[in-house]
Amino acid sequence: MNGVVLRMVSRRIAIGALTLFLVSGLVFFMASLLPGDAAQMALGQYATPETVAMLRKQLGLDEPLVLRYFTWLGALLSGNFGTSYAAQVPVRTIVLARIPNTLMLAGAATAASVPIALVLGIVAAMVRGTLLDRVIGVLTMSVVAVPEFLLATLAVLLFAVKLHWVSAVSMNPDVSSVGEFLRSYSLPVLVLCCVVVAQMARMTRAALISQLDAPYAEMAVLKGLRPSRTVLRHALPNAIGPIVNAMALSLSYLLGGVIIVEAIFAYPGLASTLVDAVSNRDLPVVQFCVLFFSTCYLFLLLLADIVTIVCNPKLR
Repeated sequence: MNGVVLRMVSRRIAIGALTLFLVSGLVFFMASLLPGDAAQMALGQYATPETVAMLRKQLGLDEPLVLRYFTWLGALLSGNFGTSYAAQVPVRTIVLARIPNTLMLAGAATAASVPIALVLGIVAAMVRGTLLDRVIGVLTMSVVAVPEFLLATLAVLLFAVKLHWVSAVSMNPDVSSVGEFLRSYSLPVLVLCCVVVAQMARMTRAALISQLDAPYAEMAVLKGLRPSRTVLRHALPNAIGPIVNAMALSLSYLLGGVIIVEAIFAYPGLASTLVDAVSNRDLPVVQFCVLFFSTCYLFLLLLADIVTIVCNPKLR
């Protein structure tokens, strides 16, 4: 069985690498379709056509698109992320200072949302059909239906403007105490957790209920096992696959939601850098940021597949 698991994991890794290669091509070609001339944007509207043409040649923008892609890909694989068109500095200098901030925000949201979502999903599955189950269902559906930018605005109005508990912006991610961490991260993490918790809780409930309706779970109940033991010892291990996939899909939402949250709270992360780069037609920065978010998304899905394979009781 170990050989079967190893082959399945290797196949998932190979598929993930191929998908990332295809995504890199899509990212490069889509970024090149952005309206406007990157050289013109870098030089300003008063630059002469000769100066623009010279800068295009210097940046390699006059070369065929396919050749530019493979040149960019080769440099990327060697650790060279290119040079920013707008700032004329290496992309590495711009993004390496922002990546830890974004990962810190996503990590804090993950650490807060996963336990809450699992508890809500398990409780809702155990008491399905009751008033508590309906209340959890209504609350999660209501949160999912509200866009994150509206949640962020309401959170700022309530906790920052009305109650003065926290700051409306999170411009200083470098914290040295618990109090500073709470003041800087409370609102962004709260907004990111709302939708993520709601999605994961509903998917966890659905996965557990499908297992609780299985014959083995009914047999465990007939043998007199406690409901909590039936859920945690028997149903949960068999539902780990769908739950992990639901968690991966929900956490990958952070990659999209963090863009809006960073913009609203003025958080100096990679997502806000991406927004600025798109505005300036800074293609190397746009390509790296989008590829980084795509890599994180694929990594989460790959990790979910591997955990599902390894934790599957049938394979063990």
